[in-house]
Amino acid sequence: MEAAMTNPDDIVIDTWHKPLWTLIEERAAATPDKRLAYDEAGRTMTYGEYHHACLRAAAGFHAMGIGEGSRVSWILPSRIEALVLAGALSRLGAVQNPILPIYRQREVGFIARQSECSLLIVPGVFRNFDYAEMAHIAVDGLDVTVLVADPDLPQGDPATLPPYNATDTDLRWLFYSSGTTADPKGAKHCDRSLSQANRGMQWSMEVNGRDQAAVVFPITHVGGLVWTFNAMETGVELLMVEVFDPKNTPRWLGEHGCTCAGAGTVFWQTYLAAQRELPDGQRLLPDVRQFNGGGAPWPPSLHYALMDTFGAPLIGGWGLTEAPINTMNHLDDPDEKKASTDGRPCPGVELRVVLDGVELGRGQEGELQVRGEQLCMGYLDSSLDADAFTDDGWFRTGDLGVVDADGWVSLTGRLKDIIIRKGENISAKEIEDLLHAHPKVAEAAVVGLPDEASGERACAVIVTKGDTPISFTEMSDYLIGHQLSRHKVPEQLEFVDVLPRNPTGKVLKKDLRASYGGTS
Repeated sequence: MEAAMTNPDDIVIDTWHKPLWTLIEERAAATPDKRLAYDEAGRTMTYGEYHHACLRAAAGFHAMGIGEGSRVSWILPSRIEALVLAGALSRLGAVQNPILPIYRQREVGFIARQSECSLLIVPGVFRNFDYAEMAHIAVDGLDVTVLVADPDLPQGDPATLPPYNATDTDLRWLFYSSGTTADPKGAKHCDRSLSQANRGMQWSMEVNGRDQAAVVFPITHVGGLVWTFNAMETGVELLMVEVFDPKNTPRWLGEHGCTCAGAGTVFWQTYLAAQRELPDGQRLLPDVRQFNGGGAPWPPSLHYALMDTFGAPLIGGWGLTEAPINTMNHLDDPDEKKASTDGRPCPGVELRVVLDGVELGRGQEGELQVRGEQLCMGYLDSSLDADAFTDDGWFRTGDLGVVDADGWVSLTGRLKDIIIRKGENISAKEIEDLLHAHPKVAEAAVVGLPDEASGERACAVIVTKGDTPISFTEMSDYLIGHQLSRHKVPEQLEFVDVLPRNPTGKVLKKDLRASYGGTS
């Protein structure tokens, strides 16, 4: 009797300590006919087709002189060609630098100079912006070739490719921070650090070959490339979305079986709003089993709203460009923990809480420091390393947090997101969490502004829910009524239609400070 054939959906590839290209080859060999990607134009690509497309593009780039160690910067939307580009450059052993599409001439020029890239790949016109024109201006005077991939990539004969040198510990990636500080900082990563980040994500989410995962965030974000590693491990299908449309994208995801609906607070709130606009009994995301992601804080009520509306939990976590995934909640964690914490340290991640050089115990707030294989290799500008890393290899994240008695981690703010009023520290997140629960508040951000009398004053910036905004008196009475100390109540109230955010959903507080009387 013949043995039963293995279902392609059940084939898992061991990713541990393997470079990305090796994983691409192993996945293509294991499940060549399984679908890797589907986009809004109806285009599809199987894992076998993906492998072949990567080889042909790699040969095209090889003919242009790109090889092992070549530095290539690229900006592409979350489209199938971006996946192919990442695979092709991995086959060549290039050092690739995915750049967020929100970056413009100043940031792109800075990155091109610092990274010393030889090739910059951009789309033509995307979202009514001419990337080709911007790219040429940004690299003017530099020895950088600009290639417009709109959308096609160079093609060549795979037989011309040199042998592949397999390694997962050499420098292969440069990711720049997303602009919440003045100049972007380039974090150096290898395939092993991204593989370790995927290890944490997979431990948390338990993705499988039957899943369809929404890629609605920039593929050039470090999290986008982590999903590429996950796809090679699990055989998940990626639903590629170039431009997230709050009206149409949620519906499209639902129609195509989305089970993992990322990627952060602003997206989750959009899914809730879209569902509420539908008639009773009509389900927006009928197959969704989890709302995964992170990148920005969420109010505790959001998990329960998603559970009540969709029957699927919020599976959030915490990471940074320098250390992509440090903590996550697990699918089986209690609702209370999913709602109010950022999860537990992922396998292989060490975490400690430090204040003024002293390691603190459970329940005490301090700076979260991490160590492990998910950590970057340092900054491209090595002068930044001394402040960012301790002598024994811990990374100073700049995030404040508390580890509870059971090991769950809760972020409480940023070291630089603390408002110091008359010598007293005020956590912006504490105020924001309370404001998010007010029925007249859709979103809230609290920032510190310079004040001659108190050093800093707290300013609440509100997106109104409904037609009637919350008044200053209502806000103050509400916060005091919820046991917020009087000295923490914001002294200034402003309203906006939408909070400024970076691509991962983090509120750009430097922009708010600049708008309402502070500095960036």
